[in-house]
Amino acid sequence: MNSIRTQVLGFIAVILLILLVVLNVYPLVSARDLVFTEKENAMSAQASVISSSLSGLDRLTSGGVREVLSFLEVSGYDRIVVASEEGRVIYDDGGAAGVMAKDPDIMTALGGKTVFRSSFKGDAFRSACVMPISRQGVITGALYISEEDTERAGIILNVQSRIRVISGIVAILAIAVALFFVLNLTDRIKILVDSMRTVAGGDYAHRLKMRGKDEIAELGDEFNKLTERLDETEKQRRRFVSDASHELKTPLASIRLLSDSVLQNENIEPAVMREFVSDIGHEAERLQRTTEELLDLSRLDDDIQVMPEPVDVKQVALDAYALAKPLADDKDIRIKLDLQDGCVVMATANDMYHIIFNLLENAVKYNNPGGSVDLIIENKGDTVEITVADTGIGIPEEDRLNVFTRFYRVDKARSRASGGTGLGLSIVHDAVHVHGGTITIGANKPQGSIFIVSFPAARQEDTGI
Repeated sequence: MNSIRTQVLGFIAVILLILLVVLNVYPLVSARDLVFTEKENAMSAQASVISSSLSGLDRLTSGGVREVLSFLEVSGYDRIVVASEEGRVIYDDGGAAGVMAKDPDIMTALGGKTVFRSSFKGDAFRSACVMPISRQGVITGALYISEEDTERAGIILNVQSRIRVISGIVAILAIAVALFFVLNLTDRIKILVDSMRTVAGGDYAHRLKMRGKDEIAELGDEFNKLTERLDETEKQRRRFVSDASHELKTPLASIRLLSDSVLQNENIEPAVMREFVSDIGHEAERLQRTTEELLDLSRLDDDIQVMPEPVDVKQVALDAYALAKPLADDKDIRIKLDLQDGCVVMATANDMYHIIFNLLENAVKYNNPGGSVDLIIENKGDTVEITVADTGIGIPEEDRLNVFTRFYRVDKARSRASGGTGLGLSIVHDAVHVHGGTITIGANKPQGSIFIVSFPAARQEDTGI
């Protein structure tokens, strides 16, 4: 498998090669074509002047051609050939007069067409122009002129040589710079990959130190944020497992101790037996409640998609009140209701019940004898607000950030005595957020605490009402 370093370097090398080829070819081709065009124009014009002058002769002869060329002062050409209409060479400054012309271009010119050819081979431009000679519309011969230009060819070859040297230097510098940046980039990516492997191995406390301010550095920052969340989640998981094990272990140990006591006492009195059995039942109930709360939290953690439905919050509050009232009566606590009609939210009746009942149960458990609990439900236009206020022990300021943490207790001794598991407010918090609501804690002066839960009010198109 090719590494990203090899792929990036290969890509840069291909792009660089294409650029160098274009740099070396395009200017030279353009210069060559420009010379071709210039020579065609110049030689065609000169051939036209000579041809016109020769057409004034009554008869093409070697002497007549020589006189015309001398009169015109034609120079700079390597060879000038004039052929008769039969194709016989009349004049050739190369010394081949009197023979039949073998050049196919001369035969083409005798047919009435002008021919121009130019090539750049070796170290010279070699150009030839062949033009018919006509008198009064009748072709009487053909003119052939050619030249070999080494001066312009030398200039182009010199430029080509310099471009190649410059291209080589540019290529070396470009590869060196590209190699530096690619090595730097891939080294940083490798550091990120190694850090991912470290975290994948279970070291959630690992943090990445990434230099720079580019996208890789930004990715490193996001990686650190992710590992921080993973670290915190892992700590919470371990704490949760430890606390859950402790919460389940305590009632199980009590049940085992009580059952052993019953088994070891053969002549136990019926009243004591009933007391032991009652205690076993209480511990079993506590164990069942803890298990149910853990299952509720697991369901909320799994983010199982539920179909929200219109829920009448007032009716759910009345159901929760009916179950919480006996608990309040046992502690001589009065629950006061202020429930507004028309408070409908999109949620599930079961989750809404858990929210209200857990808040009421906490308000009763951590209240003072003879105290009170206010349950208020209000429709505030776009939101439905649920308020539970009590006159109990309250929540210290330093504990407010942690009350929704699982198994967290403000007063551990009193919480255990009241049968609390430290999961109720966690369930409330998660259920509220699952359905798009918010929950806040306020101080209920001069004593007690107040919880305010807010949900978006159901829209008419949701309820169908």
